[in-house]
Amino acid sequence: MRFASLSSGSDGNCSYIGTEEAHILIDCGVGIRTIEAGLKSLSLSLKDIDAIFLTHEHIDHIKALGSILRKEEIPVYGSLGTLQGTLLCKSLKNLPKELLNPILTDRKFSVKDLDLLPFSIHHDTGEPLAYRAESGEKHCAIATDLGTYDEYTIKHLQDTDVLLLEANHDIEMLEKGPYPLELKRRILSDFGHLSNESSAALLEKVVGSTLRQVFLGHLSKENNTPELALQTIREKLSEKDLPITVAKHGEISAIVEW
Repeated sequence: MRFASLSSGSDGNCSYIGTEEAHILIDCGVGIRTIEAGLKSLSLSLKDIDAIFLTHEHIDHIKALGSILRKEEIPVYGSLGTLQGTLLCKSLKNLPKELLNPILTDRKFSVKDLDLLPFSIHHDTGEPLAYRAESGEKHCAIATDLGTYDEYTIKHLQDTDVLLLEANHDIEMLEKGPYPLELKRRILSDFGHLSNESSAALLEKVVGSTLRQVFLGHLSKENNTPELALQTIREKLSEKDLPITVAKHGEISAIVEW
């Protein structure tokens, strides 16, 4: 199994998950050139992608969808609410509806030898999802854009090998920063984004013997820094010998194979 973040941050998100047979993208919220460059680093191209899975319809998760589908006929999967929201996005014109396929929460979906389990998260969109991917005994998960978490979330993130988890903002930086009060309240709400502190607390609950790599994702450029996110999480998990790195915007992360 192989995982890499092709881009992660407030300006755009896209991740790759693959096996010997299957190759998928989770979101496509950056320019198509960035995605193609990331895939090239994996010795792949868009022609190799079997499916695109969407977490939700915000532009930083679907930006390149129109460009990709005009170039390659790749099936796209997401919740019904996400697909409806995507079709209403004014910047994505003439999407081929026949390539958009609804999936159900907590119902496994298979792409060749890769099983995807979509699960619900708390965010201010129609039916946002996170994903857990499995191939045999190997597992990874991606969970960003969640304002809070609960036992249901914890259960879906436990016993993974690789995890991309949101660490969007430092609370003090956000509160003192330039954002309008309404936007600050949205980000801090239960349907906004996970802070560094909340991400650390969630990680503490899901760390297990199988977890070999954590990527911190969806960092805000204005309200966080990679150094601060890493410091906050590492202090909370100081007793755990766990590799933790930041997945950055517009850059492919380390490629994890296991």
